[in-house]
Amino acid sequence: MLSKVLIANRGEIALRVIAACREAGLATVAVHSEADRDSLHVRLADQAVCIGPASARASYLNIASVIAAAEITGADAVHPGYGFLAENAHFAEVVQECGLTWIGPPPGAIKQMGDKAQARRTAVTSGVPILPGSANPLTSREEAVALAAEIGFPVILKASAGGGGKGMRVVADARALLHAFETARMEAERAFGNGDLYLEKYLDHPRHLEVQILADAYGRMIALGERECSIQRRHQKLVEESPSTVVDEALRQQMCAAAVAAARAVGFTSAGTVEFLYQDGQFYFMEMNTRIQVEHPVTEAVTGVDIVLEQLRIAAGLPLGPRRRPALRGHAIELRINAEDPVTFAPSAGTVTELGFPVGPGVRIDSHLYRGYRVPPHYDSLIAKVIVWGRDRPEAVRRARRALDTFLIGGVKTSIPFHRRILEEPDFLAGRLSTRFLDRLLKPEAGT
Repeated sequence: MLSKVLIANRGEIALRVIAACREAGLATVAVHSEADRDSLHVRLADQAVCIGPASARASYLNIASVIAAAEITGADAVHPGYGFLAENAHFAEVVQECGLTWIGPPPGAIKQMGDKAQARRTAVTSGVPILPGSANPLTSREEAVALAAEIGFPVILKASAGGGGKGMRVVADARALLHAFETARMEAERAFGNGDLYLEKYLDHPRHLEVQILADAYGRMIALGERECSIQRRHQKLVEESPSTVVDEALRQQMCAAAVAAARAVGFTSAGTVEFLYQDGQFYFMEMNTRIQVEHPVTEAVTGVDIVLEQLRIAAGLPLGPRRRPALRGHAIELRINAEDPVTFAPSAGTVTELGFPVGPGVRIDSHLYRGYRVPPHYDSLIAKVIVWGRDRPEAVRRARRALDTFLIGGVKTSIPFHRRILEEPDFLAGRLSTRFLDRLLKPEAGT
C-alpha cells in the first residue's frame, strides 16, 4: 500500500494530484524550483523540497534531485503528472530501482509507445488502422521523397521521439520535403536529443479524437470514451470536449476497442490515452500518451470516474473501481487558459493583482493561481483550466461563456478573450471541427 506520494511536477496538475491523494488518505510531498517557492502546490502539500534553480533542466528534469527529495522525506511513491519526466522511461526505471512505487505505466510500455515509429508498428500488429507512411525511422531525404511519391503528397514529417509539434512539418511536394527534412531533423534533435523522423500521409481536414484508457494489474482494461481535441494552435490543444459531435455509439465502440487493443499490446497499466485522427468516416492511430492528460477532467465530468484516484489505486495494487465502460452523461468542455497575449500569443509573466474564479452549476476550475502569485516566465504558460458540464452541448457552451465572462484575472494577459471568440464561432457552435479550425480565425491576425 502507499502512504506518501512525491509529486514530480508543478502548477495545476500538482494540485490535482494533491487533491486525489487527500481523497485516498495519502500524505504528499511537493518538489519545486527556486522560482516556484511561493507556488500553491508548495503551500498545500504536507512537505516541500526545493530541488534546484528556475531552469527546468536543473530542477524538474533533474532525476537525481527528485529521487533525493523522495528519500529525505520518506516518500514511498512518485506521481509524475504530465510533461517534464512523465514519459521518461529511464526516470520510471530509476524510481522503481530505488524501491519506490511508480504511479504510471511500466517503463517498457513508455519506451514502446514513446517511439512514434515503433508505436505505429505496434498499432499494425494489434489490428489498429494507421495512415500510410514509413514503417521505420527514415534514413535519408531521398528515402523520404521516394516514400512520399509512393503514398502521394501532401505528407507530414514527425519526430519519432516526441510530440507537441516539435520536428513536425507538412510538405506539399518533393522540393519542399528536401528542405523540410533537415529542418525537422535538427529541431527534433534539439527538442528530444533524437533526430529520427517518420513520415505519414497528411489529412487536410482531420479531427483529433482520443480515447482515455485505464488498466490495472489484474488484466482489467476499460476505455472511458472519446475526447475531441481538434481546436489547436501549432499542435497545442486549446479546447477539448466530450463526447465528440461526430462520434456515434457504433464508432465509439470501434475506437474504444482499437485503443484497448493497442494498450494491451504493450502490457499497459495505469492511465493513458490513445490518440486518433478521423476524416471521412475513418479513424487512424496517431500515438499513445503514457501518462495523465491535461484534458482528463472532461472525461471525469461525463463519466463520474476520478482518473487520478484510479491511478493511485492501480499503483497500490488494487483493482479498477469501474468494472465496465460507463455510459457518457451529458457534455463537458475544457478551455485551457494561458498567460499570454490573446492576439499575438506572446507569453505574459507577471504578478496576479486581481483574481476571481467563476461559480455556479456545472463549473470546475483547476488552477494554481492566487492573488499576489507571480506567474514565472520559465515554464508552460497554462495557468488555469475551465471545465464545464451541461446536460447537452448547448448548455455546456452557455456555461462556458458564463464562466469566461465572470473569470477575473488582473496583472497578466490571458487567452480568455480568444476563447470567447472560439465559443461564438458558427462552426464551433455547429460542431463542425477539424485541426484546421483556427486557420480561418487566425488568418487576419498579425504575428500568428
